[in-house]
Amino acid sequence: MREIVIGGAQLGAIQKADTREAVVERMVALLHQAKGAGCDLVVYPELALTTFFPRWYMEDQAEVDQWFEHEMPNDATKPLFDAAKAANMAISFGYAERTPDGHHFNTSILTDRNANIIGKYRKVHLPGHSEYDTERAFQHLEKRYFEPGDMGFPVWRNMDALMGMCICNDRRWPEVYREMGLQGVELVMLGYNTPSVNSQMSDEGLEQRLYHSDLSMTAGAYQNATWVVGVAKAGDEDGHPLMGGSIIVDPNGYVVARAETEADELIVHACDMDACTFGKTTIFDFGRHRRIEHYQRICTQTGVVLPDA
Repeated sequence: MREIVIGGAQLGAIQKADTREAVVERMVALLHQAKGAGCDLVVYPELALTTFFPRWYMEDQAEVDQWFEHEMPNDATKPLFDAAKAANMAISFGYAERTPDGHHFNTSILTDRNANIIGKYRKVHLPGHSEYDTERAFQHLEKRYFEPGDMGFPVWRNMDALMGMCICNDRRWPEVYREMGLQGVELVMLGYNTPSVNSQMSDEGLEQRLYHSDLSMTAGAYQNATWVVGVAKAGDEDGHPLMGGSIIVDPNGYVVARAETEADELIVHACDMDACTFGKTTIFDFGRHRRIEHYQRICTQTGVVLPDA
């Protein structure tokens, strides 16, 4: 048995006026709660340090850059890294990254138990749009403020397990899980900031949006025989509601822990990495069953091409 006790540290709303220091205090409080619950690893949401700023239309790059971290760790996040190291716990969380040469990414990192960053992932599937859209109930400008990730979907050895990351909208794309599955991934960690309301289809209710979120993660877990931990930033951010629904999913696609609120909340489960073995050596034994000669469209085509009439 290779058991890792994992805490999904859902964050409640972060308002536009909230400081990073105040948010990190909340993250440290959840870390201490996770330590008391026996956790080895804590997973936090996407853009964990700030409000979901892509809902705001900005033209001044200096105004945009105030939401980005220029280094990690930094002065604001050092207390979190220090607390994780003192607790001998690994952490993963998302933030807006500005590189030294001026590129902007929606990023997640993973540490070891000594708070050393051993993995970084940059979000590939950016949703939304790049210009102000008068037809939407609210804006979703990730394509304006971020570049698509340039690192692919790597997998890292950490805590005697094979770990990968993705972010928010990535969870809806089966290619994401399969890319990591082909590297033997045993744990996929992801954070999300998902509006409770569809800006282009107002009659799509919260129940349906939560169902689609669950479906994406449970299918990815089952079809790649991997644990999946999906963690939300939730609640009402300056009048804009974000859904909760943080879950931990086992390699058979079953939800084994679920958040019940839209506030700061910790969910915990003891995850045995050896539980991945059966699926990986039977129905999802890729080496025996995949037929890549028939999958060319997946890597050569983006949009739909209809068959000839």
